[in-house]
Amino acid sequence: MTKKRIGVLVMSYGTPESLDQIEAYYTHIRRGSPPTPEQLHDLKSRYEAIVGGFFPLRENTNKQLKSLQDTLNREHPEHEFICYHGLKHAAPFIEDGVAGMVEDGITEAIGVVLAPHYSTMSVGSYVKRAKEKAEETGLNMEFVMSYHLHPKLLEALTLRVRKALTLFADARPVEVKVIFTAHSLPEKILEMKDPYPDQLLATASAVAERASITNWMFGWQSAGRTAAPWLGPDILDVLRQIHDDEHVKHVLVCPIGFVSDHLEVLYDIDIECKHLAKQLGMHLERTESLNTDPLYMETLSDVVFEKVK
Repeated sequence: MTKKRIGVLVMSYGTPESLDQIEAYYTHIRRGSPPTPEQLHDLKSRYEAIVGGFFPLRENTNKQLKSLQDTLNREHPEHEFICYHGLKHAAPFIEDGVAGMVEDGITEAIGVVLAPHYSTMSVGSYVKRAKEKAEETGLNMEFVMSYHLHPKLLEALTLRVRKALTLFADARPVEVKVIFTAHSLPEKILEMKDPYPDQLLATASAVAERASITNWMFGWQSAGRTAAPWLGPDILDVLRQIHDDEHVKHVLVCPIGFVSDHLEVLYDIDIECKHLAKQLGMHLERTESLNTDPLYMETLSDVVFEKVK
């Protein structure tokens, strides 16, 4: 009996793969407007600061794609799942992934984003592009919109929080301020009644409850540099505030809005936040990224297969 072939479009933000791709990448993000020489210098210096310019996100995404494909085929051997990249700001773009499935003879597909929380500006924009290309090519395609409270995702995050708390040998767990973070978005999403902030708080609250944490809060990071305001408070402002107002000495950052090691984790937290924390006399750690954690891969496998059914 021939197995039914199902394509899975695994969508993510994308990343430059080398220093010489940074300008083109950010020009695409800025809708054709290149970064200024000053902005380009700043961006390059950030990437160079991460292990001498090593670009981990793309390799992480490649591994996540392969691991998800392996997990789906192991858990559901009655089908043949084939995963395709669909990147927002780098090749292969979302449209390339859809076209690749059609070229390979795929007639049914599922789209899933490597981001658990839905926003019209993030997941919504990925889905819109994939849906338009699927309709244009006649591909039958369903989409996973969010999975922020999936039990296996919550378990994976809870285990990471518990493990990271052991890094504070000189403090009791209750003395460690846990700050859950995610990528900020423009404040205008609040007027649109966008579910993004509420979904993030729901995840943070669920993980805190499972890890028996009462001393926690939420902060935003990596806001864009635009004239319009973005969601806050920013994580750097949060660190200053809890230092001044609460005299906090121990901080654990848990970036629940990010599923792999990349610039927003390796630079914004591991370099910027740790530098400020050191200046403030704080001991700051962060939880490990999900990357290809089996529980995260099983989460994705579950939500994809739910759409197949």
